Amino acid sequence: MTGIVRMQPSLLSIKSLPGDFRFMDSPESNHLQINGKSRLGSGDVTTLSIPENGKLKDDIDEDVNSYGGDFDQGNEDSPYNIELVSAEERPSIDEEEADAVTLPLPSSSKPHGDNVWGDTSYFAGKKKIQSFFKLPNGEWELVKILSSSGSESLISLSEGKALMVKNDCLVQANPEILDGVDDLMQLSFLNEPSVLHNLQYRYNQDMIYTKAGPILVAINPFKKVPLYGDDYIEGYRRKSIESPHVYAITDIAIREMVRDEVNQSIIISGESGAGKTETAKIVMQYLAALGGGSGIEYEILKTNPILEAFGNAKTSRNNNSSRFGKLIEIQFSETGRISGAKIQTFLLEKSRVVQCAEGERSYHVFYQLCDGAPRDLREKLNLRNADEYNYLRQSSCFSISGVDDAEQFGILMEALDVVHISKQDQENVFAMLAAVLWLGNTSFTIIDNENHVEVVEDESLTTVAKLLGCSCEQINLALSTRKMRVGNDTIVQKLTFSQASDSRDALAKSIYACLFDWLVKQINKSLFVGKRRTGRFISILDIYGFESFGRNSFEQFCINYANERLQQHFNRHLFKLQQEEYIQDGIDWARVDFEDNQDCLNLFEKKPLGLLSLLDEESTFPNANDLTFANKLKQHLHSKSCFHGGRGKVFTVNHYAGEVTYDTTGFLEKNRDFLHLDSIELLSKCSCSLPQIFATSMLTQSEKPVTGPLFKTGAESQKLSVATKFKGQLFQLMQRLENTTPHFIRCIKPNSLQSPGVYEQGLVLQQLRCCGVLEVVRISRSGFPTKMSHQKFARRYGFLLLESVASHDPLSVSVAILHQFNILPEMYQVGYTKLFFRTGQIGLLEDTRNRTLHGILRVQSCFRGHQARVYVKELKKGILTIQSFIIGERMRKEYAILVRRYRAAAAIQKWVKGKRVINEYKKLCSASIAIQSVVRGWLVRRCSSDIGFLKSGLKGIETEDVLVKASFLAELQCRVLKSETALRRKEEENDILKQRLQQYDSRWLEYETKMKSMEQMWQKQMRSLQSSLSIARKSLSIDHSGRSSDSSVNDLDIGHMTSESNGARPVSAGLGVINRLAEEFQQRSQVFGDDAKFLVEVKSGQVEASLNPDRELRRLKQMFEAWKKDYGMRLRETKVVLNKLENQECGAAMEAVKKKWWGRRNSTRMN
Repeated sequence: MTGIVRMQPSLLSIKSLPGDFRFMDSPESNHLQINGKSRLGSGDVTTLSIPENGKLKDDIDEDVNSYGGDFDQGNEDSPYNIELVSAEERPSIDEEEADAVTLPLPSSSKPHGDNVWGDTSYFAGKKKIQSFFKLPNGEWELVKILSSSGSESLISLSEGKALMVKNDCLVQANPEILDGVDDLMQLSFLNEPSVLHNLQYRYNQDMIYTKAGPILVAINPFKKVPLYGDDYIEGYRRKSIESPHVYAITDIAIREMVRDEVNQSIIISGESGAGKTETAKIVMQYLAALGGGSGIEYEILKTNPILEAFGNAKTSRNNNSSRFGKLIEIQFSETGRISGAKIQTFLLEKSRVVQCAEGERSYHVFYQLCDGAPRDLREKLNLRNADEYNYLRQSSCFSISGVDDAEQFGILMEALDVVHISKQDQENVFAMLAAVLWLGNTSFTIIDNENHVEVVEDESLTTVAKLLGCSCEQINLALSTRKMRVGNDTIVQKLTFSQASDSRDALAKSIYACLFDWLVKQINKSLFVGKRRTGRFISILDIYGFESFGRNSFEQFCINYANERLQQHFNRHLFKLQQEEYIQDGIDWARVDFEDNQDCLNLFEKKPLGLLSLLDEESTFPNANDLTFANKLKQHLHSKSCFHGGRGKVFTVNHYAGEVTYDTTGFLEKNRDFLHLDSIELLSKCSCSLPQIFATSMLTQSEKPVTGPLFKTGAESQKLSVATKFKGQLFQLMQRLENTTPHFIRCIKPNSLQSPGVYEQGLVLQQLRCCGVLEVVRISRSGFPTKMSHQKFARRYGFLLLESVASHDPLSVSVAILHQFNILPEMYQVGYTKLFFRTGQIGLLEDTRNRTLHGILRVQSCFRGHQARVYVKELKKGILTIQSFIIGERMRKEYAILVRRYRAAAAIQKWVKGKRVINEYKKLCSASIAIQSVVRGWLVRRCSSDIGFLKSGLKGIETEDVLVKASFLAELQCRVLKSETALRRKEEENDILKQRLQQYDSRWLEYETKMKSMEQMWQKQMRSLQSSLSIARKSLSIDHSGRSSDSSVNDLDIGHMTSESNGARPVSAGLGVINRLAEEFQQRSQVFGDDAKFLVEVKSGQVEASLNPDRELRRLKQMFEAWKKDYGMRLRETKVVLNKLENQECGAAMEAVKKKWWGRRNSTRMN
């Protein structure tokens, strides 16, 4: 058992403390309290003698960091977080230390005048008020006001120069205690320079995350910062780290989803290069770490390389710019584990496929394929270097510093394998990419004076035809001609050079866009199939922020419209939270007016005179152009407050983040996104599977279902416009977000050079305005932005009271403090649990508190040092004593538990072993009894059949019958003893046979063959036995008939008498034995046949039985051999006995005949 003594910080100065100031003391120890929980009641006091002239020793302001290094770090009660500064600078103190230095409420026996706190000459002499001054270059600089006179002030710049400026040019700065606060809501003075200064202060210290009310501001550091990894993930999961972070936002989303069973959304926005993609990766990394375990999280993370390769490109502002928006919906199971995911994309920039600005690149996957494809794939696709393709060499930029495209291609291949895209599909994907590149190399030749063209048959055309699976003639017709239907006739129109080039580029763009959509669908199938979905999910929205460039086109038009929608959603969510908090605390609060962007949304969405409606209407006119579209907008929308017309093709929209001027050049073409049905027909006739899928997809997206032949007019087959589809997607997105609890992350790009450590105020300020950060903070602070609980307010400022109050509850103390410092009632509100302040009202209290704490810090340091040393000695002594008792008691309890466990284990082992032995003995006995019963029954049945025969056939021979029974009984006993001996021997052999069981399994085919041969042999032997038995019966019948005829020849009367008296017994006995043998033969043959068939079915698996078929087959064979031997022996014995009986009977009959014949003869002679 160990203890940690938390020592409290000292105070720096007490010069502003009144001379007769007294401190409350603890009645128990008669010392100053150091536990941080001051009592606001009366008690014993200790009077500190302070010199009235305020002079102390020169070392009163020396550094006291040795006392404040580890004091109460991470105090949750404080909204501030700053290190101590010396007394030479602005008097302030760390929020954590300030909460720890909690002094009791002072009591005084005499009243104090207003001049008690007016003794600030020492502080005022050192204090230099700070303000912000805007330099000529437009940047804000923090300056110190040296003096003020009238409407002008003398300021000191950072270079040491002094400058006289007007007061109107200065913007008030926050106290130094608020430098680097992690939440912009804590700033007393909220203005643009204060926000910029606070963000720069944190950015210079690699603290790139800052809270701005309900949103998180993330500044791209353009370098690796030590803020990520398993340690940080574990820290935010356990709540041991509380600073702003993407992990913290994600953790809140997970906990709210599990706790409230409400779907969550994390909305990430920012301009290109601000770090949206990396932020989304960090969110997914944290979700995978907390919700992983099923393996699906690895697949989700591997979708990032695929989407980046096919959807990201190098631009002038970002080396890895996402040229599309995406919504990743990560689904969770009931246990909080990731069970699947779904990805939805928005507005892919297709124009980048066919044209790139100088210094930019097309999509990464083209360069990765050209540099990293293996040799066999390069030969199959006829790949060349990137600088040999027209689409890629327009910008003369083929590589990115620090990025190996070949290595990235390997990562892409691995990711495609992880998301279960087959090798064949991967080859088809790369074939489509190569086809797009070779399409850019196709050229046209003019064939007539009307500038009509046809495709040149060269390597490019043949390669495209091979990759798509079509003929060169089909491509030529699709790119150089157009089929149109006029009435019932079809007209083939030749295209000019510009039309053919546009048709080629449209085909390339459509192939790439369809390929991107197909990949997203395959990824969704991989992440969803077989996964359990509970309906709870966290959506990650990585979408573009407001964009305002020198020339803004159709892409910026759609992007800014999407951000208007997101801002409307954000405003509603923000006011809902603010309203709930004010209502819960019961303060008198009127709804705050804010700049609603509903008018701007109506300008975009209203029908029929909205920007989108007019754009779609103009896109349907074949003769319309960009100038007519601009004129139509000016004609119908000139009265709208958010719309301003311009000269030519430009118009201006007043967005909530500022005015943006758009150039309508290319609006209609990009909105139509037209691909003629000739090109779709070409794709549908290709032999490759992907082009056919693309054609089917484009036909299903058509506004009017296409039936019959594919070649129809463009108007009939025109699909939904890009603006209409994007609006529909945006509406679906808003509906999904409305059903979730949103969490906002605004990414900021600190400089346009993409260099670490560089902070451009103008660029950051522009993004803050476009992202709406300043507006968010302003709206959040328009009510009562600073709030503090009653207990915290009384604990922090209670010691500043000059007089004791009647009631010492936190609310009474707080109200007394407000009255003492003359804070106007309209500048604060008292709620049920908190105090709410207007902007800047906490500054006066904080300055006074700092001055007081600086005065008493030195005194406390000395006194508390002595008190801490005494306390530590007593604490160590007590700790050692308590540890000895606790350790001893714990050891005794553990020993007693071990003894009980040992005894219980011994008893359990004894019972289990006994039970096991008993069960084994019972099984052995039952098996022995079963075997004995079978053996004995068989022996008894065998002997009983012979004894029955003797009884029925030899009734006259009593003595011999008894002898036969005695001999059989003796033999039976002997066989029983032998069986018991054999049983024990077989049990011993059983263990050996079990070990050889595996060898017998491998010989199953041999045994099966032998078994079939044995069956045939058994059948032959059965037939032979049956034939022998039939022969015996026939011979017996013949002998009987012969003897009957002989006796009749000699003497009919005598023969008749003999047959009646003597011949009937042996013949009937013989026939009975023969019949019993025949019945036994039939029964045995039936039994052996059924048993053999059953064992064959068990061995083949047709029948389940808990026996060994091989061993039972051997037993059956042995039983058959024994029965056959015994049966043959009995059959032979029966024949011998029958022959013997027949001979004896015949002899006796002849003697009787002879005697009677001689008797008759003698009687005749005598007569």
